[in-house]
Amino acid sequence: MLNNITLKNLKIGAKFNLLLILVFIISILGSGIALSSVLQGRAQNEVSSQAQILIQMVNAVRDYTQNRIDPLLEPRLDTNPTFMPEVVPTFSSKEVFENFRKKPEFQNFFHKDATLNPTNLADKADNFETQLVERFRNEPNTLEITGFRKLSEGEVFYIAQPLKITQAKCLRCHSTPDQAPKSQLVNYGSENGFGWQLNQIVSAQIISVPSEDIFANAKQTWILIMGLLIAIFAFIVFLINFLITKYVIQRIRRIEKIAQKVSIGDMSADFEESSHDEIGGLAEAFNRMKASLKIALDMLNNQG
Repeated sequence: MLNNITLKNLKIGAKFNLLLILVFIISILGSGIALSSVLQGRAQNEVSSQAQILIQMVNAVRDYTQNRIDPLLEPRLDTNPTFMPEVVPTFSSKEVFENFRKKPEFQNFFHKDATLNPTNLADKADNFETQLVERFRNEPNTLEITGFRKLSEGEVFYIAQPLKITQAKCLRCHSTPDQAPKSQLVNYGSENGFGWQLNQIVSAQIISVPSEDIFANAKQTWILIMGLLIAIFAFIVFLINFLITKYVIQRIRRIEKIAQKVSIGDMSADFEESSHDEIGGLAEAFNRMKASLKIALDMLNNQG
């Protein structure tokens, strides 16, 4: 009730300003939410796209090693005095990725074949990575897991895919120590990396892409665009307010002042309006009313 009385007591200019401010606030909030959603989506698509490209590159290196390098070097495993890690696809993909990371702009990109029971303990899965491997094992239909993770270098977007033993020849190095090349045992010992089984998921291939800079750029873009939108909306509100004040409110105020003069008997006041819009029509109607009132007053005076 109090709000209705307050609104009724407001002048037209104040009501228009209140309405414009309300529209301004709703428009800015709506635009800000929509723009933020779009920019956040684009930023996430960007980091996801980078991760997808890198994991495809790593898989290409892995396939090349397995199909082209391994057949050439495998016969030498038993005769070579030292173990040749180049026959291991995981080793090749890791080396290629480390060369990729040597450039400063890519140093916060990471690749790891996180393994529960690795031959090389550098590939040992941490608690988070272990959960990914276990999830792949428990959910055979899950072929990819993505998300965000906090590292010491900052927040990263990760993409993980399961690594399964699909070829029996891979078990030579990972079934039992007596089946493994002697050079492998010299390099890595006989305690780790054994007991693997065919068609078993043994690790998760994880690519991590830094995301903080991309989302920071998205935030800066949002701030810039919102600042521009606020300036544009503010200008439009100011312009509308100016036009309404000049072409509506001021003209109505002039008619009001003249009507007050006429109401106290000043018939010399005239409702001057050259425009042919609604306010001009109102002024003409007041002029006719004033003329009729003057005629009526003259008749009364003559009769008196």
